[in-house]
Amino acid sequence: MTVSSPGLVGRDRPELGRAFIAGVLRKALPVIVALWVFSGGFVIVEPSPYEVMFLAAFGLALIGGLRLSRGTLPVLYVTLAFTPFAIIAVFQMRYQSVTDGLIYNLVTIFLFVTTYFAANFVAQAPYRHMRLIAHSYVVVAIIASCVGTLAYLGLLPGEGVFLLYGRAKAFFKDPNVYGPFLMLPAMFVLQRALLGQGKSVAWNGLAYLVIFIGVFVSFSRGAWGHLAASSAMLFFLIFFLESSGRDKVRLLLFAVGGTMVLAAALAALLSIPAVADLFVHRFSLTQSYDTGETGRFGRIWYTIEVALLNPLGIGPLEYGYMRIEEQPHNTYLNVPLSYGWGGALAYYSLVVWTTVVGLTCLARRSVNRTLLIPVFATFLPMLILSGIIDTDHWRHWFLVAGLVWGVCAGYRVVDPAQLRLRRSLP
Repeated sequence: MTVSSPGLVGRDRPELGRAFIAGVLRKALPVIVALWVFSGGFVIVEPSPYEVMFLAAFGLALIGGLRLSRGTLPVLYVTLAFTPFAIIAVFQMRYQSVTDGLIYNLVTIFLFVTTYFAANFVAQAPYRHMRLIAHSYVVVAIIASCVGTLAYLGLLPGEGVFLLYGRAKAFFKDPNVYGPFLMLPAMFVLQRALLGQGKSVAWNGLAYLVIFIGVFVSFSRGAWGHLAASSAMLFFLIFFLESSGRDKVRLLLFAVGGTMVLAAALAALLSIPAVADLFVHRFSLTQSYDTGETGRFGRIWYTIEVALLNPLGIGPLEYGYMRIEEQPHNTYLNVPLSYGWGGALAYYSLVVWTTVVGLTCLARRSVNRTLLIPVFATFLPMLILSGIIDTDHWRHWFLVAGLVWGVCAGYRVVDPAQLRLRRSLP
């Protein structure tokens, strides 16, 4: 029997203790991340539980040693490039306090960090971690959809808390954020309905119907278009990239049957006079705030002029104190105002880089491609939506971008459990 030196044992024990703690924290991290994603559905107050849970997850990752992927470095570069310009823009403010502007731009930097964190978390184990995130996101989406729908129909006590201007907002401040928040989970369950078997098809089809109704009662035109575009994109990506000849026939039949069910649900809702009236009003292509020289579309040229005359930016939300009181309602025009030309270039780089990386990975055959399809089918229409509404503080925008990077960075990482499956669905 070998006797160890007391000094050697003493030196080993702290290392063993640290290794044990790091191991425990690594096991706890997925649970905290699941809670972080789940908390994204509750943002009535700020700071919201989402920020608190992210800080907990980030702290665990730092202590537990979350591995950083080289494939996610572009997100880090963009974040580092964006930060100084966002800080400089704050000191250009004239109508509001620098403190308010600093808080606003620090939140944006914080959201960039969440993108980088989500990317590395998923890249470490794409299959297991995407399933974890998908399950958590779907659960909170179904809860929010049910609450929003029941409140809108007057079947929930205190429904006024979950409504704004007669539109469902659930646990959000704005129906126009609540509706788009439901897009990614809708794509998760739709993909499972299209590619699943047996009871999985029925349950996920039902989940999609619940979320579909939740989006509808938000009466957000952007969310309606987003859901239609993302659903169509997901269907075609699966049809052309992930299905055999026999699958294609089944998918077409499913599409026809599913459309009929959704149309029946929509008809039932529209049979309620109040619903029909609001639908007709919202479905019109232009509202009073869309038209005219100072309307959402008419103010574009004035916004461009202001941006070109202020290379360092004017600071966040300063635009509303100028000639036009309404904000630009266009993220791509708003970012040079809020963060200067340099910050805008960094933001545009993230948008373009994420799109190129996602398209490149979709073109390559991989067992992880089915993990990417619902995420990218959400991300691309969301970029279009950003042209008609401000999305630079949407928490789920940065999460979805991070998931694209994470799946792509771990595209060749195969979990042993995936080898036993026909398809690796999130």
